[in-house]
Amino acid sequence: MKLAIMQPYFLPYIGYFQLIAAVDVFVIYDNIKYTKKGWINRNRYFRNGKDELFSLPLKSDSDFLNISERFISESFDASKLLNQLSNAYSKAPYFYQTLPLLEKIINYQEKNLFNFIYYSVVSICEYLEIDTKIVISSTLDIDHELKGTAKVFAICESLGASQYINAIGGVELYGKDDFFQKGIALKFIKSNITEYKQFENNFIPWLSMIDCMMFNSKETLIKWLTTHYEFI
Repeated sequence: MKLAIMQPYFLPYIGYFQLIAAVDVFVIYDNIKYTKKGWINRNRYFRNGKDELFSLPLKSDSDFLNISERFISESFDASKLLNQLSNAYSKAPYFYQTLPLLEKIINYQEKNLFNFIYYSVVSICEYLEIDTKIVISSTLDIDHELKGTAKVFAICESLGASQYINAIGGVELYGKDDFFQKGIALKFIKSNITEYKQFENNFIPWLSMIDCMMFNSKETLIKWLTTHYEFI
């Protein structure tokens, strides 16, 4: 059984969904510490020839809380964010095909940060016909006080994983020999997404999945989910 584990990210880049599509079970962390200045509640989009940030504002709270304990600020204006993204992509070739999904995600009536992001991830997976089983980490019967590799091993054992697939960013964190000793094959997935046209501008890679969906057909993206990457 192929397994992957990741933090939740709001409208992440295509590599996140390639990772989900490449495994049998995808575990999404809800009971780990929220980190500032990361990509949990923000991402990049294409606007006026350059990349810009969009984000979910959070309610002020302790820096020691888990992602599942953080909440979206009452000041969050869903219509403002939707207009921000819609104005940027209104002339994109697949704007009208993507807009209903974007509206569904951004207008979701949920203030809990994890639940909101989880809903967005699942919604995009459904749209792209990804049928991987998604498991919330806190539901697993493991010692949740474990950290780092020890926690990954516990999750692998709990779910009976024979292969663990990690994003390419984890190359320096995990060693294949350590996993081999546990009877688990470790692989890293590296996205090789093809350059696509973003209006008449120079291509900016690795933006939010929303960018990919605005400029490419659903059929093209489904193909990229299974072909445009390599294992290392």
